[in-house]
Amino acid sequence: MPAASAPAPTSAPAVPTTPPTGPTTPAAPAAPGKPAAPAAPRGLRSRWTALAVLSTGVLMTVLDGSIVTVAMPAIQKDLGFTPAGLSWVVNAYLIAFGSLLLLAGRLGDLIGRKRMFLAGTGVFTGASLLAGFAGSPEVLIAARFLQGLGSAMAAAVSLGILITLFTEPRERAKAIAVFSFTGAAGASLGQVLGGVLTDALDWHWIFFINLPIGLAALALALPALPKDGVQAGSGLRAGADVLGAALVTAGLMLGIYTVVEVEQYGWLSAHTLGLGALSLALLAGFTLRQAKARTPLVPLRIFRNRTVVGANLVQMLMVAALFSFQILVALYLQNVLGYGAAETGLAMLPAAVVIGAISLGASAPLNSRFGERNVLLTGLALLVAALGLLTRLPVQADYVTDLLPVMLLAAGFGLALPALTALGMSGADEQDAGLASGLFNTTQQIGMALGVAVLSTLAASRTDSLLSTGHSRAEALTSGYHLAFGIGAGLLVTALAVTTVLLRSTRRR
Repeated sequence: MPAASAPAPTSAPAVPTTPPTGPTTPAAPAAPGKPAAPAAPRGLRSRWTALAVLSTGVLMTVLDGSIVTVAMPAIQKDLGFTPAGLSWVVNAYLIAFGSLLLLAGRLGDLIGRKRMFLAGTGVFTGASLLAGFAGSPEVLIAARFLQGLGSAMAAAVSLGILITLFTEPRERAKAIAVFSFTGAAGASLGQVLGGVLTDALDWHWIFFINLPIGLAALALALPALPKDGVQAGSGLRAGADVLGAALVTAGLMLGIYTVVEVEQYGWLSAHTLGLGALSLALLAGFTLRQAKARTPLVPLRIFRNRTVVGANLVQMLMVAALFSFQILVALYLQNVLGYGAAETGLAMLPAAVVIGAISLGASAPLNSRFGERNVLLTGLALLVAALGLLTRLPVQADYVTDLLPVMLLAAGFGLALPALTALGMSGADEQDAGLASGLFNTTQQIGMALGVAVLSTLAASRTDSLLSTGHSRAEALTSGYHLAFGIGAGLLVTALAVTTVLLRSTRRR
């Protein structure tokens, strides 16, 4: 992606700031063919209520992604999934979510972000009800795809709404810290809650738990989120790039499908190479289309900002690496040390606690004092140290001496994610905020898919090789995890290098 030579600002270009008290700020007039800026909600309290709604939405999305993993054996036994079919409980959601984020973000800019958030939350809540009542593999997979669609619609515009609500740098830093913490906490909470609900009730309740959360989010969102501008939707009336939408959605969907199926077919198979080449061709066609379209779905100007490009690349590398922490550590605890589902969630709870403490208590003032780039570098360095320690895990590990230090070093994620989120949204003006939000979430999902495919495949290959030479199952699994942790650490070192080269200092007075 091309990078611009001029440095990006440390926050999005200014939009009219909502006063702490007093009347609602009127919507800014729209340029011809573009939607008007949404009116900010009344007062400081309303803005923080809106943030609570957006955080609830991201909590529901992340919670659903992690809560399913611990219930997979129960789902397989109850519905009769084959081992290969069971993976689609995760893959159906991942493909829909990752491939539709970019489209949903841009449509939110054109038809209204509040409308898109409400529609997405409604679709997700309804699909959760369908998933909870699923009595066959086909129904559950279809419901999971619909959940991914709803999540993409809501998540794609959430950051875009947030940066238009909080325009003052210190307030925006605090808001992003809360938003980031909610996502990190949801991942850890999902593992604990999934084990408890599955053991105490049954797996259906891991989906039913979304109903009260979704209904509460909808009820609060109606009055709390800023109204879409009076001209919202004029972008569609002026002409939307339907061909571009079809190309990018098909390319991303096919690409993510290809990556998640690598473990079954292999990297050099005709299936992987053929579909991968077709996916790249579709995305190349989309890029050419955006350069020529009168009303492009994704204006290529957003990629001229080196900070936006660098932040998205760093996020892709970081998320791919941290798959080895979130998922493979849980597998190590269960498959090697013999922990149960609930025990595994509790064992990883200290990581969520330190991430939350750093995100909420320290990240905003540190970003304001030292700049997002420097805070991001520190966070990445802590995460490199965490994965480095994991490469030395013994077969018979002691939790306090071998694993607890790793959980504490996970505080680096509490530093890195808010700083990276601020950088990823820094180059977006008001009219492109939804697009930048969708792009940032899309690179996150691509990084997750790559992490799943690359690290799990290599770990499994190392394990199978050692089992064939007579090593015990515990030894073979541990060695496979060591390889994945080492590669994850290498990805984080690469992220450090990209941060150093592409992201410029953002220290503020």
